Amino acid sequence: MLLEKLFTIYVYFQTLLCGCSMDRKQAGFQVNEPRYRVQKIGRMHKKEIKESSGLELAPDSTTFWTHADSGNPPVIYQIDSKGHLLNSYNIPHTTNLDWEDVAKDDQGNLYIGDFGNNSNTRKNLRIYRVKEDNFTQVDTISFSYPDQKAFPPAQSKRNFNCEAFFYFQGKLYLFSKNYGTRDWVKMYSIPAQPGAYTANLVDSLKIASRITAADISPDGKTIALLGYGNLYLYQSDSTGKFFAGKRNCLALPKSGQAEAVIFKNNQDLIFTNEGGKIFRAIKK
Repeated sequence: MLLEKLFTIYVYFQTLLCGCSMDRKQAGFQVNEPRYRVQKIGRMHKKEIKESSGLELAPDSTTFWTHADSGNPPVIYQIDSKGHLLNSYNIPHTTNLDWEDVAKDDQGNLYIGDFGNNSNTRKNLRIYRVKEDNFTQVDTISFSYPDQKAFPPAQSKRNFNCEAFFYFQGKLYLFSKNYGTRDWVKMYSIPAQPGAYTANLVDSLKIASRITAADISPDGKTIALLGYGNLYLYQSDSTGKFFAGKRNCLALPKSGQAEAVIFKNNQDLIFTNEGGKIFRAIKK
């Protein structure tokens, strides 16, 4: 609890002092445009859900799926917008080595990313695919990074920890957290089908923050990347390229160690932090 409070204070003052200024200077982000109203709307009870690390909409579109990260049971929790626990479901034949994010497709599948890799030593990176209406139906997607040759690599090259991904048009898009190589987040893609794959390195993005969650808007036109104290919004261009349009940075000084984000619709977002607080960002 003390460490959580200290980190929240650190993020608060760091964001107040720096905000999105580094991203505006280095990567051409517009700051706090479009404008959003951010408010806390709830909090999960830590005795029920420890260290919420992922968030996704449940089928009713008013409640949410979430999960804890490393060292916790392989369980998906259903909560309401205030953080009240509604249901919990054990995911059989899985382990929670380090669950870091959850995504969803349009066929009723959830994808649970067991790919946390702080030490950069893992060779068993995987994503579990489960049915929302039948959590006993589980498939596994295994993958490796094409540019990782050492386990771990040299300290300056340890940028193979992923805590953020989303589903889009048959693929899963994964984002490195931004360690080792200063200010660069790498984006990979893999098929959203069971199997073993070498991920495709698609792009690299210059971002000053550590990226802990990602989502794409329902219309596929905006990508959200969540960091400590900042939320990044990327617009696609007329050809559909993810990062060719406007880049916006929203400072979130009260977010603490933010860990999960989803679009509620094409503009508004819900995000949570590791302490279980739930926030809503509504476009003005």
